[in-house]
Amino acid sequence: MTNTALHAKPWYREPWPWFLMSLPATAVAAGLTTVWIAYQSADGLVVGDYYKEGLAINQTLERDDAAHALALAATVKSEDGALVLTLTGHLTTYPDQLTLTLAHPTHQGMDHTLTLHHAGGSRYRATLPAMPDGKWHAQLTDAASTWRLAGVLHSPFKQAITLSSDSAVHQPQGE
Repeated sequence: MTNTALHAKPWYREPWPWFLMSLPATAVAAGLTTVWIAYQSADGLVVGDYYKEGLAINQTLERDDAAHALALAATVKSEDGALVLTLTGHLTTYPDQLTLTLAHPTHQGMDHTLTLHHAGGSRYRATLPAMPDGKWHAQLTDAASTWRLAGVLHSPFKQAITLSSDSAVHQPQGE
């Protein structure tokens, strides 16, 4: 026998087998971590039934056309923890309440539906819920859903934002 054969270390005392085993073990650990992260932060579907939403597009377009015919615009701002909305357009009477839906683009569970109550003239008020900063899809309708104003808002509402009947969002300068 040779001298090296008598002094050979067992395999588990050699660094190379451990290095080679660590590569697949790291991949398994990373895969399990990815599964855990995906489970903890699962994004819900924003719209559960896409087919019904597709069929409802004609009704939505009719409501947008009605808002355009009335030349409606709404200015949204935050005042003392409340959301204040000023509605302008060719309305003969102002509705008693409006519905403002604030939909988060990716998390359905974070959506808010606010009922704005008539505060005299063309103004409406609602309590502003606690909302994380970011982008929100806004949809404003009257109680009968005869018209709709839609656009994108960014919270926190540090300046007034206008939703107009052409579905564009305008941010006034100098506010």
